[in-house]
Amino acid sequence: MAIKIYKPTSNGRRNSSVNIREEVTSATPEKSLLKPLKKKGGRNFQGFITSRHRGGGNKQKYRVIDFKRNKDGQAATVLSIQYDPCRTANIALLEYEDGEKRYILSPLGLKVGQKVYSGSQGVEPRVGNCMPLSKIPLGLEVHNIEMVPGRGGKLVRTAGSVARLAAREGKMAHLILPSGEMRMVHTECRATIGQLGNTDHQGQRIGKAGRNRHKGIRPYVRGSAMNPVAHPMAAARAGAAAGVTPSARPASWPKAARPAGNARAPTK
Repeated sequence: MAIKIYKPTSNGRRNSSVNIREEVTSATPEKSLLKPLKKKGGRNFQGFITSRHRGGGNKQKYRVIDFKRNKDGQAATVLSIQYDPCRTANIALLEYEDGEKRYILSPLGLKVGQKVYSGSQGVEPRVGNCMPLSKIPLGLEVHNIEMVPGRGGKLVRTAGSVARLAAREGKMAHLILPSGEMRMVHTECRATIGQLGNTDHQGQRIGKAGRNRHKGIRPYVRGSAMNPVAHPMAAARAGAAAGVTPSARPASWPKAARPAGNARAPTK
């Protein structure tokens, strides 16, 4: 992988860099594994904003990823490694012996033409293979880890991330997550061997506001620049210093009047 830095031909290009994605071998997705992805703009079913700073962005289609890796006893051949707009990691297109195709998260070092396996019997601990934690040797790097057996990987799925199997104690396995947290997971939970690819993702610089808008990220506003009704950090009155935490406000400052709890006026 490599980060490309262009000549500063404009102010937006001056501070930006681009991920070349040398691992990607195909730009055409598998149509049978695509689903429409409707934008919500951060709104819930009532139309209220529940996730701020979202909206707009380029149109995308969702790639259906096999997080469970439950097709045991068959070898899968890596057809291509592709870019996924819905996640930071790259994805790999697999074709099984019976002709079925599935997408998986692409680990670092996975090559086109390589065969990968999943299951608990006769599977070697190699990059791309999926096994229960009870069968993985201690000290190996893993990703796409299940939290409940059979429900699919939930942990360690972003670009360049990796966890380490530290120990096993009875029916529980000890994992060291990328954050440094040590977590206990049932040994029947599955994980995939290796570190996830696209490790240079965190090294690229956005460079300009419009690039974030293409990703569907709207501008952030400082709380100190808002009106008093909109944020606790806003200035309480004209000319007052903004940025005072609510706990540090003098007792003489007015508080917003609101009814206690869900009290309502009695009905006649």
